[in-house]
Amino acid sequence: MKQPCKHPRVQIVSRDEESEFVECKECGEIFDSSEFKDMNIEESAKDADV
Repeated sequence: MKQPCKHPRVQIVSRDEESEFVECKECGEIFDSSEFKDMNIEESAKDADV
């Protein structure tokens, strides 16, 4: 089974007054930067549980 991308490298592709969108340079997924921050928090919590 393929491991999900952890988005190690991202770049900003769009920004406005309320939001900022980033694109993963590895898998091409585009998402709101606030989601990216949430992903990092969740990953840190999983690592702390180990």
